[in-house]
Amino acid sequence: MDFTYLNTLADGYDREQVLQDLIHAYRNDVWDYAFSITRSADLADDIAQDVFLKVYEKLHTFRGEASIKNWVLRITRNISFNRMKSGFFRRVLLMGEMREAGVSAPSAEKQAMDRLQTSEAWQLVLELPVKHREVLVLHAHHELTQEEIAVMLHLPLGTVKSRLHHARTKLAGRYKGGSEHDEV
Repeated sequence: MDFTYLNTLADGYDREQVLQDLIHAYRNDVWDYAFSITRSADLADDIAQDVFLKVYEKLHTFRGEASIKNWVLRITRNISFNRMKSGFFRRVLLMGEMREAGVSAPSAEKQAMDRLQTSEAWQLVLELPVKHREVLVLHAHHELTQEEIAVMLHLPLGTVKSRLHHARTKLAGRYKGGSEHDEV
């Protein structure tokens, strides 16, 4: 979907319609990215809602310096890390571990991620340190360029390249059954 029109929105634009377009285009990306950071489907659901509320509130601030996808994923990242830093995150995880899984009708996203989570490759990705997992998910799953990732994460391009290299090396080492430290 092409969102270049967002750069030239007039005051009378229909924010609700723009939000619906953005939700339709990026809801899976937002949920997947939040899940890759938090490793919690329930938190990813909550974060996705918070992200689109923030997008709705701040739509008028979008300047078009980066792609709309990059902007939405940056909001996702900020909200995800803020949640992880809060005591709320730790309490929810503790409650989630104590609670038995008895959801009668899981969402389509949750079903898809449950299937993905059971795959060996996804498990290996989730075991990576967050700084490596994050750049790998943004590059491989969300198809952002290394330059876009550098801008989004406020990191030098060399750091992004290094983290991506280390993530791939660690994955290869773990996939072959070796220790992550043997390869790095």
